Amino acid sequence: MMTGKLVYIVGASGAGKDTLLSIARSRMDAFPVAFAHRYITRPADGTGETHIPLTTAEFTQRLERGLFALHWDSHGYRYGVGREIDLWLTAGLLVVVSGSRAVLTEAVRRYPGLQVVEIAASPAVLRQRLLARGRESGSDIEERLAGAAIDLSGVEGLIVIDNGGPPDIAGNRLTEVLRANLPDNGIGPR
Repeated sequence: MMTGKLVYIVGASGAGKDTLLSIARSRMDAFPVAFAHRYITRPADGTGETHIPLTTAEFTQRLERGLFALHWDSHGYRYGVGREIDLWLTAGLLVVVSGSRAVLTEAVRRYPGLQVVEIAASPAVLRQRLLARGRESGSDIEERLAGAAIDLSGVEGLIVIDNGGPPDIAGNRLTEVLRANLPDNGIGPR
């Protein structure tokens, strides 16, 4: 039985999810929380999120063996979140996942009671950040910006954090949301 709680973070490319997750992680050391890593068929380049790079063959092997709790394809890459999150939830931890809006329905189905948090920024801010990271071509940036307009307002209990300003402000807000979602199961401070 899962006694933990899942917080599912979503947002458009360039919204600053990784930055805010890094801030929140640094402020949650004393709490029973696990930040899930993602498995991605993209080499680690040291400029973006910390992830576990896999070849396409490695990803496919893991997928075929049921090792991903959630998985999706986006912008030519494959992404997965490992089944270890189920162990962490069973252990009573708050589990934080940087997910995808593409599999949000599946996440809600598999993890009833999860908290969805959308990290948001204006199209101008998204464009500026995507250009600054230098990972995508002009047409790739336009494709990512077009996909940014997904409306999540119908998601029950959705919390939206505006990350258009200083990251510390939005990082503080995300930390507050995580602390408010700590499972009330007696395994750590609240």
